[in-house]
Amino acid sequence: MPAIVGVAQVISIGSSAVFNIGDVYKIMPVSNAKTFSGAGSFNTGDGLNVYNNRSSTNTYDSDGVDQGNYFNA
Repeated sequence: MPAIVGVAQVISIGSSAVFNIGDVYKIMPVSNAKTFSGAGSFNTGDGLNVYNNRSSTNTYDSDGVDQGNYFNA
């Protein structure tokens, strides 16, 4: 069904955002990220005590490409 759209003003839009006006069949924004974090990084709560005496995070990545977003159209 056709859409009649009036005036639209976009001030800013993010790099991984989707802006749509009117009819649409499928919208699939695609992004990927790699996160390195050490021990106790994502702990949340009140009165939390984390003891990491000798902790290190290995950020070495020998492969050039991880699982990609291929064929996500």
